[in-house]
Amino acid sequence: MQPEFWLDRWRAAQIGFHQAATDRHLMAYWPSLKLPADSSVFVPLCGKSLDLLWLKEQGYSVSGVELSPIALESFCMEHGIPARRRLLPDFDVYEAERLSLFRGDYFKLTSSLVGNASAIYDRAALISWTPALRSGYVSHLTSLTTSGAQMLLISVEYPEEQMAGPPFPLTRDTIDALYAAHYSVELLGRHEILELEPRLRARGLTELREVAYRLTRL
Repeated sequence: MQPEFWLDRWRAAQIGFHQAATDRHLMAYWPSLKLPADSSVFVPLCGKSLDLLWLKEQGYSVSGVELSPIALESFCMEHGIPARRRLLPDFDVYEAERLSLFRGDYFKLTSSLVGNASAIYDRAALISWTPALRSGYVSHLTSLTTSGAQMLLISVEYPEEQMAGPPFPLTRDTIDALYAAHYSVELLGRHEILELEPRLRARGLTELREVAYRLTRL
């Protein structure tokens, strides 16, 4: 999807991908990463996710990147976060205690900006890219990490002929093809969720699963 697609979605408040509660798979599977409490966590395409707050409340330093200023300004306002806004050549940065949110183009983000992240949390980023753009997203994400960094990846599976994404379905074979050159990939759990997603049932799905993986940078 082109950047204007997502900017328009936020302008029109068409944000069905936004969850009104902390993600259940994050809470269930994040402890399996066994990170030190003071680790740094990077959240790509973070929107105004409540997961940012949950990670911060666990004691982590959290950074995220998001294209829409509406998303980041809403996040700070809705949760009373006294963020300072700092202007960089390619980003506006919203900064608060243990929180740095970069407003701008994900592909212009560098490791010097996000620091040496110990972990990545990807719930809605990879599944938002069309198949043609996935490899570029993964390649850039790999450039932002070093050996030993871990990732909790939440993907979805459904018959791709039943619905035009986003979200786009990802099989285990696709994830291995994207990541196996630089990460080990471990399946953590697969969950049937169609009954929890009336919006996606209305788009024609007859089956839907969320799948959690732990990836470790080689």
